[in-house]
Amino acid sequence: MKLIIAKSAGFCFGVKRAMELALAASRKYAPPLYTLGPLIHNPQAVEYLEGEGIHVKHRIGQIKEGTVILRSHGVSSGDLRTLQKKRLRIIDATCPIVKKAHFFAKFLRRNGYFLLIVGDKHHPEVEAIRSYLDQEVEVVERPDAVNRMGPWKKLGIIAQTTQSFELFKEVVVASFYRAKEVRVFNTICHATAVRQHEAVEIARRVECMIVVGGYNSGNTQRLTAICREVQPQTYPIETARELKPIWLVRKKRIGLTAGASTPSWIIEEVEKEIRRLTDR
Repeated sequence: MKLIIAKSAGFCFGVKRAMELALAASRKYAPPLYTLGPLIHNPQAVEYLEGEGIHVKHRIGQIKEGTVILRSHGVSSGDLRTLQKKRLRIIDATCPIVKKAHFFAKFLRRNGYFLLIVGDKHHPEVEAIRSYLDQEVEVVERPDAVNRMGPWKKLGIIAQTTQSFELFKEVVVASFYRAKEVRVFNTICHATAVRQHEAVEIARRVECMIVVGGYNSGNTQRLTAICREVQPQTYPIETARELKPIWLVRKKRIGLTAGASTPSWIIEEVEKEIRRLTDR
């Protein structure tokens, strides 16, 4: 059996930075330390942070004192103002690439463009971006949705940073039929695009594809979806315990990739378990 492991698997720059900031804060500041919502979308990483004294709170009202670490996806304008009023110590672990998406969104609205965000309307990154803007903003998850919108004189388009480039491109093309002027900023993280491209190339070469990551991770879900398009035997898992031997039976080439919030130790455990199961 040959196991092909994606070079891009595991923490992206923004996630690695957020984890490093959180752990540095746990060493520097006295308890209590909190994140408002999970710092990243990986339950095992969040559990590890709990062990380091960094606790998840889902409502600001639950935080009375101490240090608050803003998660990598960013927080809404309302939540940020409330935290500042409480005079808490705030450590901003928002991914710089997400902040760039905020900048372009504000730029487009400031210059009179109706804004389309290509992404998941319920994702915290998208919710945060929308909170800093007025009402002339829509979120689209499918290109055909654009056909039922507009028409617009001036339309601006950005993407959730972990979105599929193919979907983004399809939405942009569809928008040409609904707007006189279209201005587009490609806010998809370069590392996300590289990860998706590499995953697809591996999926084309193997008989089984394993995608590791949190089930609450949007970028992991998209990795699974695009791999499954070219290799139907694509299986998402969170940990090595979820691997099923039947997936690997008589497979000569197996692919392995992981979402941007997946710790390296989990990827290594999955690799070891795949090799153990296929060496029988």
